[in-house]
Amino acid sequence: MKYVEGSKRVFLDTGVRFPREMIWAVGAIKFSAAKSNVALGLLDKETGLAIQAKAKELMKGDHDSLVTVDVYQTGSGTGINMNANEILAELATAQLGKTVHPNDHVNMSQSSNDVGPSAVRIAAAYALKHELIPAVVSMSKGLAALARRTGTVYKSGRTHLRDALPVTMGQEFGAYADAFARDSEFLQKTAKLLLEIPIGGTAVGTGLNADPAFGSMVAKELAALSGLEFKTAGNRFRATRLLTDVLSVSGALRTTSIDLSRLCQDLRLMFSGPLTGLGEIDIPTQEEVAGSSIMPGKTNPVTLESALLACAEVVGLDGANAFAASLGEFELAMGVPLMGYNIVFQCRLLAEALRKVASLVVEHVVPNRRRMLAYAESSPALITVVSPKIGYDKASVLGKELAKGVAIRTALGRLGYSDAEVDRILNLKELVKPGIPAKKL
Repeated sequence: MKYVEGSKRVFLDTGVRFPREMIWAVGAIKFSAAKSNVALGLLDKETGLAIQAKAKELMKGDHDSLVTVDVYQTGSGTGINMNANEILAELATAQLGKTVHPNDHVNMSQSSNDVGPSAVRIAAAYALKHELIPAVVSMSKGLAALARRTGTVYKSGRTHLRDALPVTMGQEFGAYADAFARDSEFLQKTAKLLLEIPIGGTAVGTGLNADPAFGSMVAKELAALSGLEFKTAGNRFRATRLLTDVLSVSGALRTTSIDLSRLCQDLRLMFSGPLTGLGEIDIPTQEEVAGSSIMPGKTNPVTLESALLACAEVVGLDGANAFAASLGEFELAMGVPLMGYNIVFQCRLLAEALRKVASLVVEHVVPNRRRMLAYAESSPALITVVSPKIGYDKASVLGKELAKGVAIRTALGRLGYSDAEVDRILNLKELVKPGIPAKKL
């Protein structure tokens, strides 16, 4: 393969190869292009069928070892396009016993400038639908179930890592369930942006050297192959030169990773201890691996920490995507191969992190009810309940006394409240919902 051999000298040679989804997308484009060109009478049937057969093999992964161009290559994605053209040409030539040309036949009616941006969108849309969005939905459902399971587990709320008014553990996890439900909606909306592809625009968006019907025919074939509603872009000049729709998806991935990061950090703090931390929950699955190479019996929140590293990578890749999307000028998007690699890798990382946190952590959280109840009942912030009755300034003085160790029952007794009234004031069931309990005193 002449082009690929030359590319190893002039591209970077980092060993970073394209993910399966990108190879599938390019193979699907080549299959659809050959089929469309035959139907249009531009490519003889025998050659077209041979290219289609080999493209199907490329889509299945039979020839991944031959896709050897580096991700850090020509910015238009010419490297991955020509790599696929040469693979299919050689395989089809061997099958037919006559020459099938990588450019004249396999690349007919196409250019790297419409194949590359189309492949990025196809790969990203496929990864979102089949891998990431199901993982986000599953996480949301798992958190909703955990919220129901811990709906009567009372605990101290915390703001600025300081004691605050009580909440239920279910309210905390319910917040995250809602966040991931919204994330899945956001991802589905941004994924729709990817369905407009510039195939048929050839080199600069005009469609020169392609039949006017070619783009829509290829898009229809791609839709049938993928189960996604691909169509030719309303403005192929935009879809060829700009990758900001792909960047919007990357932004949605960043948002989801931030929500996951926050969840993992909260779970990690709840799990801290067992004696000198919060110790609010146990996560039995984390005992499966040693937490320390020197401290026997130590258990660490290893799944959560693994997920946090994945979140950091997703956010970092989003920054790289922002820079890559800005590269290029006039009719060229120059960040094609990098964004094609990054967006799929982001989906894969985030989906794996979500699946592991959901199945190994969220499903197995064991609340330490007694400890959390003790925290909730001893929080100095509980003086807030009577502040509408005694005034903010006086309540602030009492709050400082509580912070020094004065029992809240003692403090409320000094204010003249009876034991029965104190019991009503400290009824946590009433303190975790809207209302003004002081009005009842």
